[in-house]
Amino acid sequence: MVETLLDAAFAAMQAEDADDEARRRFYERLTGTELFLLLDAEPVDDKISPHVFDLSDHSFVLAFDQEHRLSQFTGITSPYAALSGRVICQMLAPQGLGMGFNLDVAPSSILLPPEAVQWLAEMDATPEEITAKVQAFAAPTGLPEAFLQILDTRLAAAEGLADLAYLVQATYENGATGHMLGIINARPSAEEALAHTVAQALVFSGLEAGSIDVGFFQASDPTAASLARCGLRFDLPQAEVTLRAAPGSNPDKPPILR
Repeated sequence: MVETLLDAAFAAMQAEDADDEARRRFYERLTGTELFLLLDAEPVDDKISPHVFDLSDHSFVLAFDQEHRLSQFTGITSPYAALSGRVICQMLAPQGLGMGFNLDVAPSSILLPPEAVQWLAEMDATPEEITAKVQAFAAPTGLPEAFLQILDTRLAAAEGLADLAYLVQATYENGATGHMLGIINARPSAEEALAHTVAQALVFSGLEAGSIDVGFFQASDPTAASLARCGLRFDLPQAEVTLRAAPGSNPDKPPILR
């Protein structure tokens, strides 16, 4: 069996049971990874019917980090929806449902009760909007490696939402300084999802009290050239053009449960 990133993160969490950082790394991977959610029937438009297992205390849906693991569990070819862990948690939390992950088919098998799913859904903090103007940019300094790694992972999962981003240190007109992520050529309606991505990277790296401002610029904007001169660059993967959006492909519009 080939070990996945989630298998490795789960093993590290189990080996360091009292380590909050190892626990955050696992849940960051879980919410940031595309999972295969077992369904009762094929999706219809933006509506899906997850297969729900009723146990004595709670009801659960099942998700897997690989398609073949889902098939291994069911023993047959089964319908599924490919959604990020973040979207699945947002979808399940209002319903009071838990999530079984990789049950019986991988070393990362775990049963997340509804309160854990609710906690993960609530990690999706809404960033505050600021209006201060930037006077100067400089190279970023002093940010923990854990944050940079998680930000890189999160942006890599934001396929097709923008072209690239630059992390810089910004000095504002009021004299304040801080870090900013300048995102270049964000797609229409993707700005909120990208801002959430940065907020989640802070939370899952243990920097809940920290802040990273997010700015959106077009490549033709002179500010983009200023960012490129001193910023740490992140390239976002570009999605292939599709004629029809799959359920969950809009990060701000989770599928509707049927």
